[in-house]
Amino acid sequence: MTARSVYLETFGCQMNELDSELVAGQLTALGYRMTPEQSDADILLYNTCSVRDLAEQKVRSRLGEVRLRKQNEPNLVVGVMGCMAERDGEAMYRQFPVVDLLCGPAELDKLPGLIDNAVRTRASLEGETAHEKSAKETALQGDSSRRSSTLAAAADSLEMLDLSRAVSPTDHSGSAYVRITRGCNKFCTYCVVPHTRGAEIHRPPDHIVDECKKLEQAGVLEITLLGQTVNHYRYEHGASVTIDGVTQPQKGRSFTGGHTRDPLAGANTTPFADLLKRIQRLRFVTSYPRDFGDDVLEVIRDSPRMCRYLHIPVQSGSDSVLKRMNRGYTVEQYLDFIDRAKAHLHQPELGRPLTLASDIIVGFCGETEDDFRQTVDLLERVRFKNNFIFKYSPRPGTTAFGRLDDDVPHEVKKRRCNELMAVQQRISDEVSQEQIGLEFDVFVEGVSVKERKKRKAANGAIALTVGGRDASEPAEPLPVEGPIQMSARTDGDLITVFDCPQGMAPDDLVGTIRRVRIDDAKGLTLSATLL
Repeated sequence: MTARSVYLETFGCQMNELDSELVAGQLTALGYRMTPEQSDADILLYNTCSVRDLAEQKVRSRLGEVRLRKQNEPNLVVGVMGCMAERDGEAMYRQFPVVDLLCGPAELDKLPGLIDNAVRTRASLEGETAHEKSAKETALQGDSSRRSSTLAAAADSLEMLDLSRAVSPTDHSGSAYVRITRGCNKFCTYCVVPHTRGAEIHRPPDHIVDECKKLEQAGVLEITLLGQTVNHYRYEHGASVTIDGVTQPQKGRSFTGGHTRDPLAGANTTPFADLLKRIQRLRFVTSYPRDFGDDVLEVIRDSPRMCRYLHIPVQSGSDSVLKRMNRGYTVEQYLDFIDRAKAHLHQPELGRPLTLASDIIVGFCGETEDDFRQTVDLLERVRFKNNFIFKYSPRPGTTAFGRLDDDVPHEVKKRRCNELMAVQQRISDEVSQEQIGLEFDVFVEGVSVKERKKRKAANGAIALTVGGRDASEPAEPLPVEGPIQMSARTDGDLITVFDCPQGMAPDDLVGTIRRVRIDDAKGLTLSATLL
């Protein structure tokens, strides 16, 4: 029997990207064949995000498009994974009858069973009425989470999804994501994540380190640790249980240590700072500003392996808005952290400047013009290298939805968003200009986006991607006319481009760390010479 083919499309955040990678590996190990083309697939999976409206609209569009195809291919299996599935629940079946299965982000270990049941059901019901074909497969966390109802959930096989990760030297381009926490305990009023991904769960440190070592052995040089609030990580060894030989994750217990080391850390506890000491070249996202102790900053400062880049969402420069968002800190506390971070980590004279990134929501409920001006002032004060700036849109399933008036007119949101992006663009340009003349060790990611577009348009050639070629295209020789522009990142997450030396293949550079000198800067892109 020919292996069933699966098309998996991912929407939204880095957590979703990692989830999709792990799911694809699990399905491949079970004999399924992953395909990059929807038209070639027997099974269509959409890994969804509910944080931004645009991501949701894309998913709804995909489901609308596949409806016509399924009329001609009734055995086609369509699945929705991730936060939209968890938030909307079985109501999604009524809105999109084309969907055959739903799987929440905390139930991904159940996905192969759901797919198998759906495939068998579609085959057994062939020729039956549309009503009889309504059998659906569902795995959602719901209100009674098996993941977070106890300190260490009995029989939590979700951890095995990470532990069983298979990596070969050809599966990556020198970098990889590793999850250290799941879920979130913050309950910001605009955010759906605690409701869709559940309470904060911390993975055992040995599991994380072993996964990183496995990736290192496969040639990965740079690892990004993932979590909604990674700096909350604190694993209490005496509080865990072992089931079938596997130590289980445990429910998160945050501390508010401020400047200090975790006051509850002891011989039987691994705090975030101690975890960082055990891992190679890495960066991490996303952090929470209130609970970021100096011990973590000291580890980053003292380790040449640690990237000098912090993504610390602030969301607003107004205390009144932050309070309505339930962010749990003031602007003064945020700026205190920024000052501490710069004092510990900003060393441009050593070629290691600290760069900062953030998230900002404009037009949140009740935001006045004065509130907005305070946000502009904060950008000028902190000087982020980039910001992810969004207009507020009410998200179903959040605390703010239906409880706080979305009272800022759309045109006002649009104006504020455009103005803030213009301010950030100017600051980003200035930050980039400050790098000219400096030398950096950069991590080479692949052929640049500009180069891929140029070569494809000029030659009708394959689209060059990280690792040399698009996985959906047959391998062909790279075009040789002119130098090939490569793309890399500094440890401060600044995009850097340089020409591949004559006589060297681009693939020989991908996934390596190289020394460059910055010659020019335009926007968020640095132009460099390979040394």
